[in-house]
Amino acid sequence: MIRQALISGGGIGGLAAALACTRAGWEVRLFEQAARFSEVGAGIQLGPNVTRVLQGWDLAGALAQAAAFPDRLQVRNAVSGHELGVLPLGDAMVQRYGAPYATVHRADLHQLLLDKVRQRMDATLNLNFRLARFTQTGDAVTVQGRVRSGEEIGKKPPAWGPQIEGDALIGADGLWSPVRQWLLGDGPPRVTGHLAYRALLPQSRLPERLRSQHVTAWLGPRLHVVQYPVRGGEWLNVVGIVQGRLDAASSADLDNWDHATNAQALRAALAGTCAPLQDLINAIDAWRLWVLCDRPPLQGAQQQAQGRVALLGDAAHPMRPYLAQGAGMAIEDAAELGRVLGQALDPALDVPTMLARYALNRWQRNARVQARAIRNGQIFHADGLVRWGRDAALKLLGERLLDLPWLYGGT
Repeated sequence: MIRQALISGGGIGGLAAALACTRAGWEVRLFEQAARFSEVGAGIQLGPNVTRVLQGWDLAGALAQAAAFPDRLQVRNAVSGHELGVLPLGDAMVQRYGAPYATVHRADLHQLLLDKVRQRMDATLNLNFRLARFTQTGDAVTVQGRVRSGEEIGKKPPAWGPQIEGDALIGADGLWSPVRQWLLGDGPPRVTGHLAYRALLPQSRLPERLRSQHVTAWLGPRLHVVQYPVRGGEWLNVVGIVQGRLDAASSADLDNWDHATNAQALRAALAGTCAPLQDLINAIDAWRLWVLCDRPPLQGAQQQAQGRVALLGDAAHPMRPYLAQGAGMAIEDAAELGRVLGQALDPALDVPTMLARYALNRWQRNARVQARAIRNGQIFHADGLVRWGRDAALKLLGERLLDLPWLYGGT
């Protein structure tokens, strides 16, 4: 029996879903609204729960060439500069969890997934295709989109494309997912009140004393900064997150928000922090600003799949970046999706039942990660007695608090 999955979205989650589905014996038709496949220039962390999945997809070699593999994660007080706690990574993660802890440029991870999907004869990738609606019955799901050629872009509205039928529709179309709205109708994501300043640059552009091969998290009142190497350690990714909001005029188009900035607000927020952190931030000229949005933790499986339609990654469970698991949960989703859809090749097991099983197997873990990310943000940005207690606990129990067996050990 030949089954066909329709996937909306060509980001990391969509490509991971395409790879998992084809490996499970399904045909895939993926639809991406952009004119080319690309990812923004930012780094991501991949715990062993995620790299283990990539290993299973025969991507260990490609990841080894693209990523960095830091040997430690250190937490420091942003005001005093003192080290609070350390989690060994490197060989310690491999020995404990059977897979490494990696840090990678988002675009590099996207490219290695794209290359792998393009090798699959049973995957068709469609660009300039914006899904506009879907209908589902007990037997099939049908989508229709608007398509425009390169010559038409910017000149006239896109034309309606043909109706396309499949056995399942996977909404992997991100934070502002249209598929989610058609399925759940629960409105836009919420604005968290946190702003993220991101920078990515060759370490050779930095003074020797500011270069690093570690993951370092600097925790300060109402802010924190994370830095780590990517691209084999040759580049440094830096993210500074502060509490604050944009004015109404600036925030009118949040779904397209990705702006260059001089990071003056970040530098001002860091005015009372230690010299090494300020030196790092002041040494970087090019920054981009994101407004962080999320949704409340999932409340049930019905929020991740209904009938022949399932949601994956940020479309299902957008989360704050304080557990470094946004991309990781999308990849875990894809692995579970491939597992259950492989079983759906059996005529005795219908697709809606297997998508319901996918949601049942994923929603509680995703909700736990969402909730823990929110809690981490409160702890990272704490002040007063809470901040004092946090620092004391990390000094006493650093590795025990920073290691997360429930997360890194797998699903």
